[in-house]
Amino acid sequence: MIALALSGAVVAQQLTQPNPLPLPLTNHQIKPINQHAPRYLPQFPQPAWFSPTNSTSSRDRTERLCNMGSETVMVHEISFPTKVTTSKPLSLFGHGITDIEIHFLQIKFTAIGVYLDPEVIAHLHQWKGKSGTALAGDDDFFEALISAPVEKFLRIVVIKEIKGSQYGVQLESAVRDRLAAEDKYEEEEEVELEKVVEFFQSKYFKKDSVITFHFPAASKMAEVTFSTEGKEEAKIVLGNGNLVEMIQRWYLGGTRGVSQTTISSLAENLSSELSK
Repeated sequence: MIALALSGAVVAQQLTQPNPLPLPLTNHQIKPINQHAPRYLPQFPQPAWFSPTNSTSSRDRTERLCNMGSETVMVHEISFPTKVTTSKPLSLFGHGITDIEIHFLQIKFTAIGVYLDPEVIAHLHQWKGKSGTALAGDDDFFEALISAPVEKFLRIVVIKEIKGSQYGVQLESAVRDRLAAEDKYEEEEEVELEKVVEFFQSKYFKKDSVITFHFPAASKMAEVTFSTEGKEEAKIVLGNGNLVEMIQRWYLGGTRGVSQTTISSLAENLSSELSK
């Protein structure tokens, strides 16, 4: 028993140090990246809201996207504005964290804010009158949310410092497993997924670094950004519809979502809006 307690203490101490070993944020088995994936990248038309020629600092982007005003929500000491403006104002409908518990010690990794076009409610009337608890366990509800042709924006803020490669591997594993389960993991998806992994490979996620995923309305594309103090914002555009859908499912996928606190928050707030 003493040996077990000491072992738990050592593990907990290691997890609270910078640069921890990769930790599972999902229940999916991590698989190695296919080393034989082709090195060319498919070319996709870029949406009007993406401009690679504009060099944007993280501070500039924060000022452009976030209409802070006096209304913010604190998510485990991280401030989230109640609205952000992309092509139109979006509202904060849900928030939560990713974490892991080791021997009763909770290690928090990221805080998450989910912003949606309020018009999403019109696509969810089938669930009017359902409680937040009922919606949180209804994967069909979250499938309808993901497929709704409205703008969505995810803002993820780092709480615990990790390497970008660790985050990239977690994303890769979760998305690839979902694609494979639906027999959608073909060469094009493999190449695009490798593009995402390589984007995060060289990044270091310092505390308060920000990752965003922007999903325009009625589009199969997504813009991914990473910003951290002292460096210019980095961004990529993803044009593979299957991959973009699975990234949304990773964060918004109901009982299989990476953050159940975020899913519960979304369910409660959407239930409240649907009851009006």
